[in-house]
Amino acid sequence: MSGMPAQGSGAAFRVGFRRGPALLRVQVNGESNLENTVAYWRAIVEEFAREPAASLLLIDELQGEPLTEGEWLSLVQQMAGQGLENARIAHVKPHGLQQIEYCEIFARDAGFNARVFDDEHAAELWLRYGET
Repeated sequence: MSGMPAQGSGAAFRVGFRRGPALLRVQVNGESNLENTVAYWRAIVEEFAREPAASLLLIDELQGEPLTEGEWLSLVQQMAGQGLENARIAHVKPHGLQQIEYCEIFARDAGFNARVFDDEHAAELWLRYGET
């Protein structure tokens, strides 16, 4: 998996990319905050623009305080129109969904085909066979 360290809010995080047939797999580790989350989504947008994929599997292992409802809304608004609307997006939080359900609601309202999961296997099944 190719990766890149990044800085945000004084706390480092790491984002790695791996490609499969029609799939971009992204793994993120580090501290959970709005700045880091926006930064890793911008890195995803850049990677996606370089080589689009039909599906995006995000394994989000950021730890710490979850984003608030307002922060999730801000994130989705920042990502709208950035080229991810045509991909099926599975956002996996293996350490617990916390308040990420807001992200799915706001993302779907903004036209993204996105779901959140706490299990990577379930996310992969949805990407392959789930409803469109």
